[in-house]
Amino acid sequence: MTQTQSAARSPHQDPGAVAHLRPAFHIRPPRGYLNDPNGPIEVGDDVHLYFQSRPTLDHHVPVEWGHATSPDYVRWTLHRPAMAPQPGGPDTDGCWSGNTVLDDGRVRAFYSGHIEGRPYQSVLTAVSDDSGVSFGPPHQVVPDPSDAIMFRDPFVWQENGSWWMVVGAGYVDRGASIPSYRSTDLENWTYAGPLADLPRGVVDGYDTGAAWECPQMLTIDGRRIAVVGSWSPEGGPADVLSFDVDVPVVPRRVDHGTNFYAASALRDSRFGPLLFGWLTEGRDRPGWTDDWAGVISLPRVVWLGSDSSLRSAPVPTLDTLRVGDGSPANGASTGAQCEIVVPEGSGQVVIHFSEQERLVIELDADTLTIDRTQASLSPHAHGGRMQVTDAFDSESDRPAARIILDGSTLEVFTSAGRVLSTRVYPTASPRWRVEAPANARYWTLAR
Repeated sequence: MTQTQSAARSPHQDPGAVAHLRPAFHIRPPRGYLNDPNGPIEVGDDVHLYFQSRPTLDHHVPVEWGHATSPDYVRWTLHRPAMAPQPGGPDTDGCWSGNTVLDDGRVRAFYSGHIEGRPYQSVLTAVSDDSGVSFGPPHQVVPDPSDAIMFRDPFVWQENGSWWMVVGAGYVDRGASIPSYRSTDLENWTYAGPLADLPRGVVDGYDTGAAWECPQMLTIDGRRIAVVGSWSPEGGPADVLSFDVDVPVVPRRVDHGTNFYAASALRDSRFGPLLFGWLTEGRDRPGWTDDWAGVISLPRVVWLGSDSSLRSAPVPTLDTLRVGDGSPANGASTGAQCEIVVPEGSGQVVIHFSEQERLVIELDADTLTIDRTQASLSPHAHGGRMQVTDAFDSESDRPAARIILDGSTLEVFTSAGRVLSTRVYPTASPRWRVEAPANARYWTLAR
């Protein structure tokens, strides 16, 4: 996908002053820049996740595929990069987004090879013979187009005995599009036409995009569901959308927060279909006062709501990060890693970072609102409110709201499967004070 954020290291950096902003159990680099998650796959007892990364915040450094593994989807180990650009090769200036599949026991990657000055990122494949630790030399498997405004980010899966590939694209005459290809051997691909097209427009207040990035395909309840990132040449990335490709396209937002993009799907896992995403920074570049940027979201179990929108909940193993049996949330003193659960009902959860800084999550009737207008005194932190309706399902066994804070990351999941992801940057260090309804529960979270 297009790189839209960059930074140079601040000469006035004070790592100790921002230590509380560093996530502890979300995947992030110890230093450098991270963006799109790529190719989650289960190999034996472990899940592997790859991601675009650079060892520095300098966006002129070519992107490589970082690599992390986990036995449970919540405790991650970072490894050396699994794939790096080959000088003079088809990915000289960056190994960009794609996915992985198992091919006769080997992990095979499909991804976009970036070369500066070329209008498109070529669709490449590379094979790992060491269970996904590293990948061999790549080669191109699909011809570059001649008429697209954008073409990148392959996603490959197997269905009914055939291999299928979709690529993110956009065309002047058709709008956003998902061209598809078919193969019997993962090497030779035949164009099979567009899986979906949609002229650019506005639905429920959001831009459907001039093109779609990072297309992912899920099969849920027998329906083929696409997940895409809406993109335009003038505005770059916008929202992650989902829709059924076998009926007229009606896109719905996947995440109702401000900082979720570039979703990456695992079609089949021990928990069913999953999504990961890139949690973008939510602050202006001059505010990057540490030597890392970029975070991967919590993995989410996904299903379809009655309106065909994609709904989400954290993977069940997230509960294993809870310390103890929980305690009343109201009046709790908290560090930067915690979970607050509101079982049912309305009310406010307020995290008081200081007398001047606070974060407000409000449950009211069918609506959940996050208000971060007073969450940070930093002039570089983004503020504003975000809101989702149809947020609660009283017949669900899920709580009305699960509020998960990990450093600067905030992900809120509702009983109806709505999710809002954002970033917060309080300048005050913990400990912080929680104000919450009487029935709300609190846990410290730790790896």
